[in-house]
Amino acid sequence: MISLGDVTYSFSDPLVLIVLAAIIFGFLVVALLFVAVRRVGHASVVNEILASQMGAMSQRVQMLSDGQQQLFGGLNSVSEAQAQQQAKTLQLMEQRLQTVSEMMNTNLNKSAHATAQSLGELQLRLKTIDKAQENITKLSGDVLSLQDILANKQTRGAFGEIQLTDIVSKALPSDSYALQHTLSNGKRADCLVRLPNPPGPIVIDSKFPLEAYEKLRSAKSDYELNEAARFMRIAVRAHIRAISEKYIIEGETADGAIMFLPSEAVYAELHANFPEVVREGFAARVWIVSPTTCMATLNTMRAILKDARMREQAGAIRKELALLYSDVDRLGTRVENLDRHFGQAAKDLADIKISADKAGRRAKRLDNFDFEELAPDAEPQVVPLNSPD
Repeated sequence: MISLGDVTYSFSDPLVLIVLAAIIFGFLVVALLFVAVRRVGHASVVNEILASQMGAMSQRVQMLSDGQQQLFGGLNSVSEAQAQQQAKTLQLMEQRLQTVSEMMNTNLNKSAHATAQSLGELQLRLKTIDKAQENITKLSGDVLSLQDILANKQTRGAFGEIQLTDIVSKALPSDSYALQHTLSNGKRADCLVRLPNPPGPIVIDSKFPLEAYEKLRSAKSDYELNEAARFMRIAVRAHIRAISEKYIIEGETADGAIMFLPSEAVYAELHANFPEVVREGFAARVWIVSPTTCMATLNTMRAILKDARMREQAGAIRKELALLYSDVDRLGTRVENLDRHFGQAAKDLADIKISADKAGRRAKRLDNFDFEELAPDAEPQVVPLNSPD
């Protein structure tokens, strides 16, 4: 490093290397000239040569000095320009760093807000998941309780009755059905829907042998599956026959009855794998329904009840219309009588007015008589009261 005033030059700078090379070259030329002069041995020639060379050297040194000064000036200009460029670069970098910092702060704020919002939504979802987990846990307990209920025959029958009662109470008016109705043969029906004739009152039975279905579901081998299917056919056929014998009474109930299955799975299993049993139920006029199809059937019954009640109301309306026609006819007769009375009263009023006018004229004539001008022996002229004048 070379320091000249406030300016520092490095040996790696190309200009400094050129100046140093020029100086070294000058010294080498002087040394060569000095060696050449000594070999020749002529002092005057040497002196002249040395003088001329020294003059040339001084000129070159002067030129090198001028070049060095110009170089120093150029280096100063370059240094100043470089300093200005560095200042501008630093200012531009500071501006860009400030812009980048502002953008980063804005993005960080947005990211923080979005992260906070996402965390809030995540917390809500976690709460929902926790609540759903609690509901699932509760539902699993309810399912276990339901399995315990269905394991007992009496509680299973009560469950089917409760489900049937809920469906019937939602689909039909309260006066159109009866629960636990006793028939004339002493059998008690779970539900009796009072339909008009035809078809007449129809019975809905909610008791179904679910043991056969449970065995069918729990079968693991082909042998167990076949035995469970056989047991299922026997149980369903026996139940269809019992419903047909107990709840179809000629003259008292409809010519068919309804078997209510409290499970859609059992209904689907019967129609999918036991269609011959379903056809036997149709032949025995025992209609098999699930909770969904039972609701549809009850809505059809409701339409039948509504139509029957509309027919009843239509008869009552016709009767009331006949009575209304009689009342209107009687009212017309009485209006005619009243009009006749009004005509007679008007005629009587006209006659009364004529009589009043006559009486007024006669009173006026009586007022105009002068009794003092009559002669003592003259007889007054009497005018009849009934005279038209």
